Amino acid sequence: MNDEIVTAIGTPNVALVKYWGKRDFKLNLPTNSSISITLDESLNTKTSVIFTEKLKEDAMYINGERTDLNDVSNEKSRFTRDIINYMRDLSETKARALIVSKNSFPTASGLASSASGAATLSYAVSNALGLSLSARELSIIARKISGSACRGVIGGFVVWRKGEKADGSDSFSEAIADEKYWPDVIDVITLVSSAQKKVSSSEGHRMTPATSELYESRPKSAEGRVKRLEKAILQKDFNTLAEITMKDSNSLHAAMLDTYPPIIYMNDTSREIMYAIHALNENEGGIIAAYTLDAGPNPQIITLKEHKNKVIDAVKGIVGRDKILVAGQGSGPRTLSAAESLIDETNMVPK
Repeated sequence: MNDEIVTAIGTPNVALVKYWGKRDFKLNLPTNSSISITLDESLNTKTSVIFTEKLKEDAMYINGERTDLNDVSNEKSRFTRDIINYMRDLSETKARALIVSKNSFPTASGLASSASGAATLSYAVSNALGLSLSARELSIIARKISGSACRGVIGGFVVWRKGEKADGSDSFSEAIADEKYWPDVIDVITLVSSAQKKVSSSEGHRMTPATSELYESRPKSAEGRVKRLEKAILQKDFNTLAEITMKDSNSLHAAMLDTYPPIIYMNDTSREIMYAIHALNENEGGIIAAYTLDAGPNPQIITLKEHKNKVIDAVKGIVGRDKILVAGQGSGPRTLSAAESLIDETNMVPK
């Protein structure tokens, strides 16, 4: 399929039970399993890929800036290069790749831009090379670039099994329920800050397990939450889902704060939103919303469609209505039409 441009769109996922810490950094193998919701295209990554003999070397552009795939000091660049080489070998081609990718939302601000990018990239590259990979195979490939991307290649509610094998062959994602099973569950995203975080997720994965005493109990307790949450999803038990989601987020950020030096992703506005959600639930006489924060200051609020306006009303005075996005559940990466190619915009393929 050389010289054919493939363009794909993928989306972030929001983790309800999060992974933090790795038992193998080269393969991105987590210390605990995790569960997430793949979001719809309200936030998205678009990626165009072409393999062609016209290029002398692989080239990749993210949001208009070139990424040096030969930079061995950059973990994600190195993993991306290795994945491209792996899939190129599978397809038995020596053609070089041109990859152009754009995010519709802030990068490195705790909104899973890396996961969205890596899931979309893996899907686009495999399609550009004409590979017929299963969801399991694609999740393993995406995991090596960005751990959370492992979940983003599948739609709806997704569980990433941490696995036990040293080679990572049993560390993959699978669907708990697709996006049509419980579509009432949505994500209200508050954009507190678009600034890049001071401590990268990759560095945090190293620091917290090495220095936090609170972290020692987290992998085991997270596994227990995964089991309970899987059951709650299948039973459409929102109360249990919400409680587990908030407790897991609190547990993670407590361990981050206990890291030395401390890792602090939340800010005062983040905490105001957390308090507002607890106040909303108390006023409603039951849990109708649950906050969760990844490695960034932007709370995401999981709720049901019927409560969307109540949630927005509870937080719009804190961040402003224009800083609130609403996302439903998505189906994972898909292919776009040729007219939506990003490579045509760049004019970087020699004629």
